[in-house]
Amino acid sequence: MPAAPGKIRIIGGHLRNSRIEVPDRPGLRPTPERVRETLFNWLAAHVGGARVLDLFAGTGALGLEALSRGAREAVFCERDAGLAAALRANLLRLRQDERSRVINDDALGALAAQDPTFDLIFLDPPFAAGLWSAAAELIERRGLLAAASLVYVEAPLSATPALPPNWALHKETRAGDVRAALYRRDAALA
Repeated sequence: MPAAPGKIRIIGGHLRNSRIEVPDRPGLRPTPERVRETLFNWLAAHVGGARVLDLFAGTGALGLEALSRGAREAVFCERDAGLAAALRANLLRLRQDERSRVINDDALGALAAQDPTFDLIFLDPPFAAGLWSAAAELIERRGLLAAASLVYVEAPLSATPALPPNWALHKETRAGDVRAALYRRDAALA
């Protein structure tokens, strides 16, 4: 069932079918339902109890989906003040505010101030910004990943982000002109 204009729905977990407001912002591109469903099928055994970072959060759909499926904590980073406010309102309305934190800051700046470690990171920057490689390098350099963490990277098919050599491709899919890939961090290769 498609969401009404300006809304998307959480597709699984205890918040299933809850609606998330989507403010009208240029370049805002929530991860499609079909891709989120595939991603969270891949993550089914990994989300419960995980500490999650939704970098470049936008609507926060990925982090909210993780909270709905049992993540212990989610940190959302969103530069746009209006999107950050909408995300806080959705977290409060869905009663997820005690297990989450919204940082209204530039993602790369916010990464520099994070406490390690995360079990799962969603890396889905605005496509036009091309920040995959810079964010991945900073995540690795700051030690923000646990030994066997997972990193989800969403990018256009035309992009080839340079990722750390110890991020091994675990699974991937394509939806239209978007490549959705899940990487597993191999600490032995770090």
